[in-house]
Amino acid sequence: MSSKKNIEDVDLYAILDLQITATESEIKKAYRKKALQCHPDKNPDDPKAAETFHELSRALEILTDKSAREAYDKVLRAKAAAKLRHQQLDSKRQKLKEDLERREREASSGSGANNLTDEQKLAAEIERLQREGSRLLLEEQQKMKEEIQRTMGRLSEPVWDSSLNRIKIKWKAEKNDLTNGGYDEVVLRRCLKKYGNIVALIISPKKKGSALVEFTTKEASEMAVELEKGLSENPLTLKWVNERPVLTTKKDVCSSSLVSDRDYESLVLTKMRQAAERQRLIEEMMKEDQDT
Repeated sequence: MSSKKNIEDVDLYAILDLQITATESEIKKAYRKKALQCHPDKNPDDPKAAETFHELSRALEILTDKSAREAYDKVLRAKAAAKLRHQQLDSKRQKLKEDLERREREASSGSGANNLTDEQKLAAEIERLQREGSRLLLEEQQKMKEEIQRTMGRLSEPVWDSSLNRIKIKWKAEKNDLTNGGYDEVVLRRCLKKYGNIVALIISPKKKGSALVEFTTKEASEMAVELEKGLSENPLTLKWVNERPVLTTKKDVCSSSLVSDRDYESLVLTKMRQAAERQRLIEEMMKEDQDT
């Protein structure tokens, strides 16, 4: 957090979206969740990411150290109580109260370590943390770094996108053949499903003896192209639309890498639109194919 702001003026629990009664386990969990979202390595274009991450780390450091947390909580509760009293006093009484408190602080400041104010005790604990370093904070930050590296590594791994790897199917069929050479969607699916799940299968509505298929996996697609012959009396020929398999990389969707419950409906609708768009593209390709 900003060095210009005193620690007693910051609500560390609010930074983590927690209450003062939160357990250490809850504090660690909240830190990991928020730190993964705002880590500078995942937000290189956000100038505030480093500051936000530093705020979270400072909150974890103080709230997971027993002595520092006790000192901080004492100051926090005292400020809350003072705020409540302040609201109940008129301006004249408030000034008298503030003067009295100031004189008490000045008197106690020179009376030795046992008479330190709560704020001074907190400052001493913060200084100790800075001097000693926080083992837990370093461990959590290392875990965070490893998690981000794993995430970024997965995003760069080659993945299979069936829409980029359609397979064209050909067989002999006369223009006026109502049986389309013995093939319909049921027959084609029976021939192809043994290799794996089929994303889409479209038979050309106008050009006889032509279809397109997409498989869920690269392995299923390659086996179908290499092995499938169809009906012995009218063999199939399977070829890649793009001449060879194409691999892409994962897109960074997280973030969230996580999808909240409220986003679930939107995600489902998006998947449905993508499926509809894919089928439309396949049908358009079939129409182009029949014109060639």
